Amino acid sequence: MTTKVRSLVDTTHGYVNRKIFADPELYQQELEQVFGRCWLFIGHETMVQNPNDFMANYMGEDPILLVRDGKGKLHAFLNMCRHRGNRICRADYGNAPSFMCTYHGWTFATDGKLVGVPGYKEAYFEELDRSQWGLVEAGQIGTYKELIFATWDKSAPSLRDYIGDAAYYLDFLVDRREGGAMAIGGVHRQVLNANWKFGADNFCGDTYHVATTHGSAISAGVTGTYRRMGFNPNPDRVSSAPGNGHGILSAYVGADPKSAPMSGWRPQMADYYEQNYPELEKRLGVQKAKQGGVNVATMFPNFTWHSAPLVRLWHPRGPEKMELWTWSIVDKAAPKEIKEIMHRNLTLSFGPAGGFEQDDMNNWIQCTGSAHSGNAQKYVIHQTMGLGHERKSELAPGVLSGSTSETNQRAFYDRWAEMMDTPSWANVKISPRTMS
Repeated sequence: MTTKVRSLVDTTHGYVNRKIFADPELYQQELEQVFGRCWLFIGHETMVQNPNDFMANYMGEDPILLVRDGKGKLHAFLNMCRHRGNRICRADYGNAPSFMCTYHGWTFATDGKLVGVPGYKEAYFEELDRSQWGLVEAGQIGTYKELIFATWDKSAPSLRDYIGDAAYYLDFLVDRREGGAMAIGGVHRQVLNANWKFGADNFCGDTYHVATTHGSAISAGVTGTYRRMGFNPNPDRVSSAPGNGHGILSAYVGADPKSAPMSGWRPQMADYYEQNYPELEKRLGVQKAKQGGVNVATMFPNFTWHSAPLVRLWHPRGPEKMELWTWSIVDKAAPKEIKEIMHRNLTLSFGPAGGFEQDDMNNWIQCTGSAHSGNAQKYVIHQTMGLGHERKSELAPGVLSGSTSETNQRAFYDRWAEMMDTPSWANVKISPRTMS
């Protein structure tokens, strides 16, 4: 049974019913309507560089394998044997020419074909059509500057159209220098009793919480030279809702590039970004480079990037539980010592015991607890900040607002409600791209 949720999400007035963060039926609908149809980040090409490389991930609650087959083609397979449903791979990553189910021994090649069936002659009398029982593959897979995405829905719009104008801002992370970016280190994993949407909407661009939530961490210096943000919107620092539910924070419009958020962490990182600014200007253009970068962003529904620098996923694990995965991502051309400093900065700020991470997680757990409460569900979540004060600019794409605003959160939940209520992509509005 599909529940209409538009009555629970009133983005015109900025109100959201707490039920959407705790209701089991809505959660199941969400897995089908949102995670079953949207483009989802599943890895970076540097994680599967060689033929037969693989890594495990999830699309919603579905375990998947991101695989580069023997001929170099990328695939996203459901990590499930077609016989009984056992996982065909239990390793997090590696290199293998095939995957054998440990239950009955069915074996699949890295291109998904069923290549081995014990007892094929004796038990199946050679009547099993192995060509029909290969691995279940995602409906589409695509890349944007080595970031890999997949969707279960064959009718979903192209990846480039889905990313839309968010690509303008994503380039600050993955296209700063020749060679692009690369993932380093392992994945940080955390499980917490909070709804995934609280994390995703926070990283759409919520500066309002920084001074209160992270005041102690900032005062202690665990985040390096990161500057304390005030509550008054800075005309040079904006939030952007570039369409399709995505949200961007701290895209500087006409500001001094040396004040960019990416240079606000460790002094060595600030020096590195300043020294390589001419290359950024050459690659992205003078006007775009002046905007400096992006502090934090969420691509709907659950892919986040941050100037720490990191990429992360908010994996749903139930209406009141999520699993948070985080990787370091750095310029390939950066010196080894800079890469190590960036990775350390991520660990200290947004690792499992990071100064910022612990603050945030406690908030989301408490908010989810309130959403579960019957009495609390009678009272809406308030998201009206900046309502009616949005603007457009020829310098940057999207609906812009002050750095302290909830415009991006309203756009996020508006897209969520649209996906929940709309049965087909044919009826979902895709925002046109306006800037490269």
